[in-house]
Amino acid sequence: MKVIRNYLAELLKMQKREDGREPFQCREVSIETGVIARSPGSARVKIGDTEVLVGVKLDVGEPFPDTPNEGVLIINAELIPLASPDFETGPPKPEAIELARVTDRGIREGHAIDVEKLCIKKGEKVWMVNIDVYPMNDDGNLIDASALGAIAALKTAVFPKYDESADKVEYKEFTKTKLPVKALPIMTTFGKLAGSLFLDPTHREEKAFDSRLSISTLDDGTVCAMQKGGFGTFTKDEVLQIMGLAIQKSKELRKLLK
Repeated sequence: MKVIRNYLAELLKMQKREDGREPFQCREVSIETGVIARSPGSARVKIGDTEVLVGVKLDVGEPFPDTPNEGVLIINAELIPLASPDFETGPPKPEAIELARVTDRGIREGHAIDVEKLCIKKGEKVWMVNIDVYPMNDDGNLIDASALGAIAALKTAVFPKYDESADKVEYKEFTKTKLPVKALPIMTTFGKLAGSLFLDPTHREEKAFDSRLSISTLDDGTVCAMQKGGFGTFTKDEVLQIMGLAIQKSKELRKLLK
């Protein structure tokens, strides 16, 4: 690993990457929606060879006591061995929990969904939005792929038919009413290796870098969420530089959703 780390660090000093990219160049991104027939909203996102499948499920339940007029958002991530030899079956590992929480934070703090419009009867019944994230192949930067997939799935999701008198959701019957999505927060992740910054780390770069910083931004340039990983540090100037790049790169990615 030390040899790989030194190799990648030397490339970055020359403004190069192992796969031929420049430091702040993202790999090719593709988004497909409606990929799961029985889900009211779904998406498959590919960033280079990294691939993530996201599905949305809508159910009716009780709101939280402190938010009686708001719907509920729950995000889960499962790191299955199919995606990487580093993943194992069993209870969620810290990596899976972090992936779900970072994806959740960008959507929640970016107020992507108008949760008050998910209220059916205040204090009693609300729509519960469950988002399941399944990496299919991990070649680095699962955070950005998962966050982008979640937003794409939410943006195209529709409500299933709901019989309020019988309190029954017809999961196989979809309406034409879309989820009240009002913002499109986009996550971009940067790595730092031996003093050099770069965007969209690959799996090998993730194994070698000192730290990472993921930033979620809105279309008006507002930063709505951040998450740092790794043991290294970022200077104030580096954070400001990354924030500016995140705003710029998120605009490019947001075009793919529209």
